[in-house]
Amino acid sequence: MEAELKWLDDPEVFRVNQLPAHSDHRFYRDQEEAALEKSSYVQNLNGRWGFKFSKNPMERPVDFYKLDFDRNDFGEIEVPSEIELSNFAQINYTNITMPWTGKIYRRPAYTLGDNKEEGSFSQGKDNTVGSYVRHFTLAEGLKNHDVHVVFEGVERAMYVWLNGHFIGYAEDSFTPSEFDLTPYLVDGDNLLAVEVYKHATSSWIEDQDMFRFSGIFRDVNLVAQPSIHVQDLKIDARVADDMKTGSLGLVLKVVGQPGSVQVEVADQTGAAVLNRQLNADGNWTMAPVQLVGIHLWDNHHPYLYQLTLTVRDATGRVVEVIPYQFGFRRVEIDQDKVLRLNGKRLIINGVNRHEWNCHRGRAVTIEDMHTDLGIFKENNINAVRTSHYPDQIPWYYLCDREGIYMMAENNLESHATWQKFGQDEPSYNVPGSLPQWKEAVVDRARSNYETFKNHTAILFWSVGNESYAGEDILAMNNYYKEVDDTRPVHYEGVVHTKEYRDQISDFESWMYLPPKEVEAYLKKNPDKPFIECEYMHSMGNSVGGMDSYIKLLDKYPQYCGGFIWDFVDQAIEVVDPVTGQKSMRYGGDFDDHHADNEFSGDGICFADRTPKPAMQEVKYYYGLHK
Repeated sequence: MEAELKWLDDPEVFRVNQLPAHSDHRFYRDQEEAALEKSSYVQNLNGRWGFKFSKNPMERPVDFYKLDFDRNDFGEIEVPSEIELSNFAQINYTNITMPWTGKIYRRPAYTLGDNKEEGSFSQGKDNTVGSYVRHFTLAEGLKNHDVHVVFEGVERAMYVWLNGHFIGYAEDSFTPSEFDLTPYLVDGDNLLAVEVYKHATSSWIEDQDMFRFSGIFRDVNLVAQPSIHVQDLKIDARVADDMKTGSLGLVLKVVGQPGSVQVEVADQTGAAVLNRQLNADGNWTMAPVQLVGIHLWDNHHPYLYQLTLTVRDATGRVVEVIPYQFGFRRVEIDQDKVLRLNGKRLIINGVNRHEWNCHRGRAVTIEDMHTDLGIFKENNINAVRTSHYPDQIPWYYLCDREGIYMMAENNLESHATWQKFGQDEPSYNVPGSLPQWKEAVVDRARSNYETFKNHTAILFWSVGNESYAGEDILAMNNYYKEVDDTRPVHYEGVVHTKEYRDQISDFESWMYLPPKEVEAYLKKNPDKPFIECEYMHSMGNSVGGMDSYIKLLDKYPQYCGGFIWDFVDQAIEVVDPVTGQKSMRYGGDFDDHHADNEFSGDGICFADRTPKPAMQEVKYYYGLHK
């Protein structure tokens, strides 16, 4: 198969040779590696990559991936990073409006307008291209194994080659993209080449309120597959009605040679809770085992059990060790439409959180994550919505450990097509009920679920944000319901397409609805609990009216609280070359036109994590219902 540029213009082509999404569990060669959390099956490729920036697809070095291509004019770029923050391209912030609006004519559902050359992403003069190359030699621990490459995050569409051979294509910027490199690996030096396009049809459904960046902005790893390997792990931990008894079941997808898997579970004291062996008889399922006297997980007591899977080959040799921490908790909406966790009413003191670093953009660090969790704890924040895309994988593990309730949103926002100047012209609205978008958006729901399904912290799935509801979002909602009966599903935008209200979303959710209107809903014997997926827009001198919302918590048990928009400003720190003075720059401060200017500054923290005065209000009112 050869790479085709026309895939950029086709919403029905969004993955080519990309491996199916699976659980995010880590695996190690033995117990010693597992204890150190350093796997010899993994080779990190972060660092300096060869790089060539092109202003549009026509100017790109077409054959750059070939072994004999002359790359003397290539420079370098850090991976992970944003192309724009590496001074190769224009920095631009826009909220709803597409970056090309008023400059290039494009129309969904397909991108081609009357003028195909101008409307096409594959010909677009605004579609910048990053050509990346990385030489590597396989580390010892990866030799004599099948080897995959995993890109944790690439904006927005990517083509991959190894040693001149086309490997695959992927869209969906915020979920891992995994490809099999095995057939084309060689001993010694290998050349990995990646071509990244800023725009594709996926741009229509990645119209989040954010700086519009591109590039390889998360980790890149080579991952070896052991001779017998747990490819996917599903942990089914449930709590009985007595809130004291749990059940634990496992479903494993194991590939490779015959072997066995030892299942061990320990509590936080290290005491054994369970010890079972699964053998290679074609059924790698552990039927639910009842456990009496379990410790429950919540924000105040995030109690996690330690699951360890030890994989042995037919000779009994250990080839893989998988540690995974999980908790027992039960989230449900009762017959009175009250949201409950472990039988008790649950109140969400939440924030929306873009991944952001004022120097690195969305290429956030583990230190940023620890800082954010410290701020959460200090200010009575108990929940986070991953707005509006999946976050880096370590964030989910940290929320498990710290007891932060998560609304896990998949990567979908098509606000520009949804708004269309107040009109609801069906053929323009994406995804709506347009058949050419259905598989792409359901795939995003599938990737979100399959990757993060084992995280105790995730209490709710969210199908996306500010996108036109119809048959496609209904299919996403139905997918979550088919694969997971333990978590409610959220989607706010269905309030604007009321014919789907009874089919989509377990919550009534209407962002920024005034308190009086929220109360009017709650007074009418509501058929769904009400949750504020976004409220208290924290821009300028804001958040002063929290009291009006918080009072509703004491009057109406069907009111769940909500998530403030948002946690941290999107701003970039700039140092004046003459004075050395530092300042925060927002949209429009980079000669970016059009731009939504300081609208990117609506956090309860400044971009460097310094709390704003609004944080005092948040801490006080969230502290009333800890």
